[in-house]
Amino acid sequence: MYDLLVRNGKLVTPDRIYEADIAIQDGKYAAFLAKGTEAEAKEVIDAKGNYVFPGIIDCHAHLNEPGFEYREDFETGSRAAVVAGCTCLIDMPLNNDPSLMNKEIFDLKLSKVSRHSLVDYALWGGLVGDYDNKPDSVKNNINDLVDLYNCGVAAFKGFTCPNGDLFPTVNLGNVRKALEILKPYNALCGFHCEEYGQVLEREKEAKSKDNRTSEEKIRDFLDSHDVWTEYVATKNVIDMARATGGRVHICHVSHPMVAQVVKDAIHEGLPITAETCPHYLGFTEDFVFEKGAPAKCTPPMRNKEAMEKLWDYVLDGTLSCIGSDHSPAADEEKDNATKDIWHAWGGLNSIQFFLPMMFDMVVHKKGFSPSLIAKVMDYNPAKVFGLYGRKGAFELGFDGDVVIVDPDKSWKCDQSKLLTKGHVSCFDGLEGKGAPVCTVIRGKVVADGQTYIPDAVGYGEYITPVN
Repeated sequence: MYDLLVRNGKLVTPDRIYEADIAIQDGKYAAFLAKGTEAEAKEVIDAKGNYVFPGIIDCHAHLNEPGFEYREDFETGSRAAVVAGCTCLIDMPLNNDPSLMNKEIFDLKLSKVSRHSLVDYALWGGLVGDYDNKPDSVKNNINDLVDLYNCGVAAFKGFTCPNGDLFPTVNLGNVRKALEILKPYNALCGFHCEEYGQVLEREKEAKSKDNRTSEEKIRDFLDSHDVWTEYVATKNVIDMARATGGRVHICHVSHPMVAQVVKDAIHEGLPITAETCPHYLGFTEDFVFEKGAPAKCTPPMRNKEAMEKLWDYVLDGTLSCIGSDHSPAADEEKDNATKDIWHAWGGLNSIQFFLPMMFDMVVHKKGFSPSLIAKVMDYNPAKVFGLYGRKGAFELGFDGDVVIVDPDKSWKCDQSKLLTKGHVSCFDGLEGKGAPVCTVIRGKVVADGQTYIPDAVGYGEYITPVN
């Protein structure tokens, strides 16, 4: 007798969609049975002909614990994640205080988040530069990278743009040295690519202008983070991969000009991967003018032509992963009444509608197969971040993760009903079709529609790379 049977579903893989029943035993896929096969289980879920995915992996999320729990913690962030069909997320090393920069901080973080995560999780480790204004402290964490690797972090994250004292910017020397150190381990380094000097000088000039309207300030902000800042930083980081042979991942690509640089590097044979996010595929800079502070993020959303062209690079595999880049804020940090675009928090509250937004865009708006979602939100992230073997595919012995999606289920983002700690989202009022109706992690139901299961708090496991 199996522990769980999921019957009558259409299983979605990167290559095909087929009918089969899923049997789960001891938290693992135990069998994939022809539809209607006689089998017994302690629990049976009827998928009712809906699409069934092997969970969803969010490879880029910020849950802010420890240090900024007033914005988000793992319980509030993970409960929103599981109702969106996420069965594994990879949490960023910031915004945390302290940021995840060494083994001591890793132990602190794990002791906190393991208590109340509903979702399985892997961790990005930090890659930071010098503390220019803290001469008595360790200058960077280059000497801590191998220890973090041995802790099982899935990747390392660095910022090439101004980023504050808690997570100092890396220079190209830091990037090159990190890639040299981590290459023997085949470890992955991801980067937020905006070039430091351009951003610093352009923001300084823009902020010096007097008597600017809110619309003019938004234009100044967008121009200060234009595509050239992203393009130059991406080329520089790829050059460091070329110099060292180290693996590089370009985070949240926002523009096709940047994606083409990545594509060229991949065709050259360099060990480069890249991701984008739903907000770059479905929204433009006009959305920032409309929503103001709640829509502030970096890199910012681009124009309509860039948004449409970016899809080509998802379809051809250049942008192999989609991440939410959920970066929550306290409500007052996104308040248009008190915060202009310069002083608002830069990040989007998006995790609860990560899969619904992508499903609506991919299937209903673009007319593509749901297999694209299985490719960029399951299989590819599992492969890139070393989780394949446990996550990302319907394979015997992999974790018994399941998300059942009703393709016709209507949804609407109502920020007053968000499960995240913050309740300001630029997606408030957004509507679409296609939403999870059940989420299962390692054989346990953790969400039923838009309701998380309270006894799943603390069920989430720390997941380390398996290859």
